[in-house]
Amino acid sequence: MTRTLRLGTLRLGTRRSPLAMAQSGMVAADVTAATGHPVELVEITTYGDTSQATNEPLAQIGGTGVFVNALREALLRDEVDFAVHSLKDLPTAKPEHLALAAVPRREDPRDVLIARDGLKLADLPAGARVGTGSPRRAAQLRLHRPDLDVVAVRGNVGTRIGYVESGSLDGVVLAYAGLNRLGRIAEATELFDPADFLPAPGQGALAVECREDDARLLEILASLDHGPTRAAVAAERALLATLEAGCHAPVGGYAHPSQDGQELIVTGIVASAEADPSSTGAPPSVRGSLAGPAEQAARLGAELAAWLLAQGAAALMTHQVGETQ
Repeated sequence: MTRTLRLGTLRLGTRRSPLAMAQSGMVAADVTAATGHPVELVEITTYGDTSQATNEPLAQIGGTGVFVNALREALLRDEVDFAVHSLKDLPTAKPEHLALAAVPRREDPRDVLIARDGLKLADLPAGARVGTGSPRRAAQLRLHRPDLDVVAVRGNVGTRIGYVESGSLDGVVLAYAGLNRLGRIAEATELFDPADFLPAPGQGALAVECREDDARLLEILASLDHGPTRAAVAAERALLATLEAGCHAPVGGYAHPSQDGQELIVTGIVASAEADPSSTGAPPSVRGSLAGPAEQAARLGAELAAWLLAQGAAALMTHQVGETQ
């Protein structure tokens, strides 16, 4: 049976973190501007949020989906009408009874460094302590600077920047998108080129979900969808799904249009999450790129993943640690 959208205020489910609230507020404003419907933010605490107090690695508390499941459950119970997620947090499998109604235009997907004294990655002294909760970021940091002490940290953006401000860490690596949405991008001391330091699949993009039987709301939210972003993240998520890696594995993926706009270029990397990659006997990373029609984005991502697996990527994903935004 097709659900009829109720008139009046729409209920948007969001995590309680400052970044999630900022992201959801942006989407709420866009929905109101496009439809005239007021939107109420409904704050929902996820298990990933509550576990931050104990600094538990996400892989040990459920990994993929810990920031998503509570929002989806609220949708299915009709406690909210739609929900906003950081797309990189979404499991790649389609959930029952829910639809990915919109993927708005992507924010800058790059990772950034915030370091003491305005330093860049190359300027940090040997043994400098750099924090991240991401195995992908940790692995690529070690590829670029194997002499650093990469420290596992969790917490929201403000908490992690605080480690640098207090002197506990020499630097932290974060997403450009989150910093910019919080109005703190000026604090970045270096912006990493995504060609050298690959972002997480879906990084910088948002996912707007609603119930798949809510035809009217699906129609409304479709106005927020950005086709080029949806194609790019489809390729990146197909890469992740084919690797069977999960969104907390040491995998980077980035898709973007070619210079002439005629093709989609997909690049992927799988890097060892081990502090000493040489101990595994496997190469420290495998990396590749593939180009083709944007209309075949998912196929491109899957084919690139198959090639990476043929080069030994599976051995590099044995040990996984959790990532948070």
